[in-house]
Amino acid sequence: MTDIAIDHVPGKRSIPFVQEGLGALTIIALGAVGCFLFPDDLALLTRLIGISFLVLSLDLVTGYCGIATLGHAAQFGVAAYAVGIACVRGVTDPVALLAIGIVAGTLMGLISGALIARFRGLPQLVLSIAVGQLVAALANKLQWLTGGSDGLSGILPGKVFGIYSFDMYSRTAFLFSLATLVVVFVALSRFVRSPFGLLCRGIKDDDLRAKMIGVAVYPRLVIMYGVAGAVAGVGGALTAISTGVVGLDSVGFERSAEVLVMLVLGGAGHLWGALAGALIFQIFEHIVSAANPFHWMTLVGLLLILIVVFAPRGLIEPVLMLVRRRAGKGRPS
Repeated sequence: MTDIAIDHVPGKRSIPFVQEGLGALTIIALGAVGCFLFPDDLALLTRLIGISFLVLSLDLVTGYCGIATLGHAAQFGVAAYAVGIACVRGVTDPVALLAIGIVAGTLMGLISGALIARFRGLPQLVLSIAVGQLVAALANKLQWLTGGSDGLSGILPGKVFGIYSFDMYSRTAFLFSLATLVVVFVALSRFVRSPFGLLCRGIKDDDLRAKMIGVAVYPRLVIMYGVAGAVAGVGGALTAISTGVVGLDSVGFERSAEVLVMLVLGGAGHLWGALAGALIFQIFEHIVSAANPFHWMTLVGLLLILIVVFAPRGLIEPVLMLVRRRAGKGRPS
């Protein structure tokens, strides 16, 4: 409601554009900090960005629509396999591969959304797990197409715009992924503040009231699933392009559960929360697993317990409260 009020105040129509510009600059600054902290491990940062797209995608259906799902990695994995298969069979342009991932993720999102969005509560959760497991089983059985348990390898993308080739240090892959993240994040920031995005928030808060005022709830949820599938498809495509291999872990239940943990960690219902949760969890996991390879899962579990106990709405909520207080103090009474 705050964004709606701001958008309709005379002289304040430029505020959303300022917010999106600041968001883009923040992501670029975070990328620069990542290069400074991990100069010899850009592959880690590239993989982190790929998973961030999946967490953002999950936030669209869980945080903004209230759909419980534990099979969201299916959209990510289907896009990754589609890109890998296309690349192995001759399509090597990275932009074209990115488009293939978006299309594959969107189609998978619409199909799974058409099934899952019909239900609420526990049946919805069970159905999402079933969809994810079905996709994982197909990826394992169709060995002639996906490589089965060995995975799909030999993914060698061409040069970006015919100029920048992918190198072993992942410089091109990182910059390509970071630029894509900036574009997608700015687009999503505008999308969630659109009438459609705000209506999805209303459906999450009270779907019965939305139906009573004449809102077609089910089609909107399916459309949101399609948008989320496109975002997950971007992440799957970038992961396949940057790593050169696609395995069953990209569609597994563990991936779906892990990204849900990231979303809870950062804060559902906020794009910045999804992004922060993905960054914090993966960097913490990388550092802790390197320092203590035998007991790092225990430390990760302790971190999650502390977050849930002391910040049940995610780490982003205290930051947003501080921003609101400062904004309130700056407004004239």
